[in-house]
Amino acid sequence: MPVKEKKEKVEKLSKEEILDIRKKHLPPTAFLYYKKPIELVKAKGNYVYDENGNEYFDAIGGIVCNSAGHNHPKIKEKIKEMLDNDEIQHTSTVFLNEHIAKLAKKLTLLTPKGIDKVSFTNSGSEANELAFMSARNATGETMVINLKHGYHGGTSAVQANCGLHTWRFKSQPVANVTSAHAPYCYRCPFGKNAEDCNLECAKDVETTIQTTTHGKIAAFIAEPVMGIGGVITPEKEYFDVVTKIVHNYGGKYISDEVQAGAGRCGKEFFLTKELNIDADLITMAKGLGNGAPIGACAMKSEIADKLAGKLYFNTFGGDPYQSMQALKTIEIIEEEKMIPNAKEMGDYLRSKLKEMMQKYEIIGDVRGRGLLIGVELVKDKKSKAYAPKETVEVMEMCKDKGLLLGKGGLQGNVLRIAPALSMNKKQADFILSVLEEAFKTVSETSQ
Repeated sequence: MPVKEKKEKVEKLSKEEILDIRKKHLPPTAFLYYKKPIELVKAKGNYVYDENGNEYFDAIGGIVCNSAGHNHPKIKEKIKEMLDNDEIQHTSTVFLNEHIAKLAKKLTLLTPKGIDKVSFTNSGSEANELAFMSARNATGETMVINLKHGYHGGTSAVQANCGLHTWRFKSQPVANVTSAHAPYCYRCPFGKNAEDCNLECAKDVETTIQTTTHGKIAAFIAEPVMGIGGVITPEKEYFDVVTKIVHNYGGKYISDEVQAGAGRCGKEFFLTKELNIDADLITMAKGLGNGAPIGACAMKSEIADKLAGKLYFNTFGGDPYQSMQALKTIEIIEEEKMIPNAKEMGDYLRSKLKEMMQKYEIIGDVRGRGLLIGVELVKDKKSKAYAPKETVEVMEMCKDKGLLLGKGGLQGNVLRIAPALSMNKKQADFILSVLEEAFKTVSETSQ
């Protein structure tokens, strides 16, 4: 008789075992959001589920990655089709493949006029590294200007341009970079308010160039909405002034849309285009692939052409499955009219949160564009003292009520709201009701 092959039963790890393995084998930089962490095992649309089947509304979108919704059926169908057809999973750019070509063509139809070349990476960090290299190569200069409170990724050159001490390390090289003040209106570094603002923050870019460089720069980099820094949201006029300064000093303007892109801010696929920012390069990732590991750096031909004569290669950049998912994500966002929905739902959330701000001393500021929203929590409105402890308490309470949020800011006191662009009013009202209950509770206990 034939011997039956025994199938080894795969035991599922308990939450305690996962925590123990993480502690033993992951570095301490692998932080967790919650005091009582949850294990997420399934997802659909705007919802995620833990190992016990509990449902949570994902209002941080898988760290601002989830643009079209978790496990969108059209993406699942296309992945299954490619697998059933034994489509190649890895080719790299040294071979021809239609998926990267289709994606490149589509993206350059969405970028501002003149930005018509695109190179693919695995992440936003790599996209920004490529942007720095391209700008330095095109200008022959090396100095990059960044903004305090800015964040552009976790690799070497981008960490050197990070404006948040918690994301930098002692060994981080900082040569050929310098920082200007951020357009942080709520905590204006120049002590101004809306009535007497003269765009001192924008003009500080020129002062920074004049006082910390030899008078010529390679590039300036900024997020049109500064995500990790606390959803700092500059006005359009800021960019009008800064782009002229950057170009006057020979630099290339890099618009980092890793978080703000993919239609999240509610009018165009790229916020750079909506605000008419005179950018030379645009970087993207996160929502571009709806969670797939893909990033890109789009640039003007005049910059790309100066890379000729050298070789640049990214092993997995633009691989078929990632490229397909990015293209399918764009198609879904367009077909299901998610960009205007992001504006409508974002405007609704911010208006209601601003009403709450009048009721609760803990809410210092509400800001953002579209479905990229920040709520800055403070001890009280007069002192604007940071409230990181209260922020954690609010997040824990919301989690226990089935709502997952993010946080950011220099002191970790800004709640970040960035759900999938498909969110509806009923879901927005759920976010608001849970947040109000948490604000009320924390306000009462902190008195």
